[in-house]
Amino acid sequence: MNPGDERPYPDYADTTATGHTRTRLPENDPYGGAPRRPTRSSSRSLVTVVGVVVLLIAAIAFANRGDHSSADSASGKGDKPPAASPTAASGTEPVQTKSSGVPTGFAHTEQGAQSAASNYAVALGSTGMFNKDSRHRLLQLLYTAQAADRLQGAMDQAYSVDFLAKMGLDANGNPPKGSTFVSRVVPVGTTVRNYTDGGAEVTVWYVGLIGMAGSSSTDPVTSSWKTWTFDLQWAGGDWKIASDSQKDGPAPVPGDDKAATSDEISKAIEQYGGFTYAR
Repeated sequence: MNPGDERPYPDYADTTATGHTRTRLPENDPYGGAPRRPTRSSSRSLVTVVGVVVLLIAAIAFANRGDHSSADSASGKGDKPPAASPTAASGTEPVQTKSSGVPTGFAHTEQGAQSAASNYAVALGSTGMFNKDSRHRLLQLLYTAQAADRLQGAMDQAYSVDFLAKMGLDANGNPPKGSTFVSRVVPVGTTVRNYTDGGAEVTVWYVGLIGMAGSSSTDPVTSSWKTWTFDLQWAGGDWKIASDSQKDGPAPVPGDDKAATSDEISKAIEQYGGFTYAR
């Protein structure tokens, strides 16, 4: 993802102002029906999750080091944040073409750049990044040729067999029989920080879902909030990623929602398809 990067996805808001936040969990342990694991097991799982995030972000940061988009050099960056604008329907028809299941052929406009960045985040945060062949196709499709060549080796190292095993996947990125691996990015909003005819810097605020839904899973599906910044270049009649980076948050205070069971998560993933973003 980058890879997103890829365990693209926790930043928790300070709750001192309200005293405490209540989280209602299911009566049975999500993913198993057995009594909820003791604190020590939960801590171990959290350490694994954090380790995965650090591994992937470090790999992508290494691959992207020293890279700057044309948008940065052409229009410059100021300390003042961009003015807020609603991510609302504009009446413009969304793209109708897809390559490898990913929308392509975006308009050569600020709106087109926002739609491209959002859909690219969805693709790079998907389960397709955990399979070598589909990951290579996504890199070649979404990134500039130079960026794709630079990233491929780093991505392959990040998505190593050992890493996949920690996620509960086999060497090809497949989950165990009877389990559902979840990796999704859902954009909440976008903003264009810089724009020229040749490039654009677009930031996508999103919520990510990742984990394994299954009776034997020790890594249940969790959510996290991040912002993903894409430096895009206009090349070959479409927007391409020259470089990208992520940071945690901003994350809202968790609500008082009842955590779903493994079976409910698996059915939801099957019933609700992927997300295509268009203003």
